[in-house]
Amino acid sequence: MRIAAVHAAEGKIFGTVAHDEFRPILIDGAPAVDLRDVITLLDRAPDALRLGPSTVLSSLTLAAPVGPLTKNVICVGKNYHEHAKEFAQSGVDQSGDKQESPEFPVVFTKATSSLADPLQPVPASADPTGTVDYEGELGVVIGRRCSKVTAAEALDYVFGYTVVNDVTARALQQRHKQWFLGKSLDGFCPVGPWLVTADEMGPLDGQMLTTVVNGEQRQSAPLRDMIFDTATIIATVSAYVTLEPGDLIATGTPAGVGIGFRPPRYLAPGDVVTVSIEGIGSLTNPIA
Repeated sequence: MRIAAVHAAEGKIFGTVAHDEFRPILIDGAPAVDLRDVITLLDRAPDALRLGPSTVLSSLTLAAPVGPLTKNVICVGKNYHEHAKEFAQSGVDQSGDKQESPEFPVVFTKATSSLADPLQPVPASADPTGTVDYEGELGVVIGRRCSKVTAAEALDYVFGYTVVNDVTARALQQRHKQWFLGKSLDGFCPVGPWLVTADEMGPLDGQMLTTVVNGEQRQSAPLRDMIFDTATIIATVSAYVTLEPGDLIATGTPAGVGIGFRPPRYLAPGDVVTVSIEGIGSLTNPIA
């Protein structure tokens, strides 16, 4: 099942997407406005799913298909071998660990206020250093409360998958010797275009993640190339932080980010970035 969010008169509402049609998911007769309610409904009583009338999807404005988020977006850095290498050599990594292949997952967060919709302009002008970069990533949405789960059971706690662009102001990331500020500017976390439920997505393996900037492919890698797979990430985080339904995890980016070029190829107003993952779809955002 594909689950999208759109902007409507009631605000942001969630519904199903099929054949270019959107149908709102009804809870107590009204469109769902909280992804957690949708997750609960589909987990406890999938046969009770009720949908409103259909609307042509192209006539609607897509919203980020998550939220309201109750904790920061959980992110993993340096999680593809070639990207870990290019990042270690970039001079930006101030995490204190310059290993090209981390021994353990490198975990950080992005503020909930950084969340952005598909096609929403990314405000590069908000970065005074002019070093805005893209990072195409697989997003994982948690479906059940989990604490201290093993990697063997972790995928049982996944509700679905989406696409994330972990936009980053590189000079701020370096200046503050950590990653939170440089990655948490308003609008620096586009998510979409929708969620694909775990049962429809199937096993994560050879699905390709690609990022295109102004028609030029910059990133391309199969999901199997992650150093730490999704199950390991969930097990690692849940060992210390209880994950709740609706929580969003961004699983890291492959090689080909702007900082990896010589000279770096940062984003500028007028650019357009599209991150695609096979089996999910494409997330496009202009740069403003």
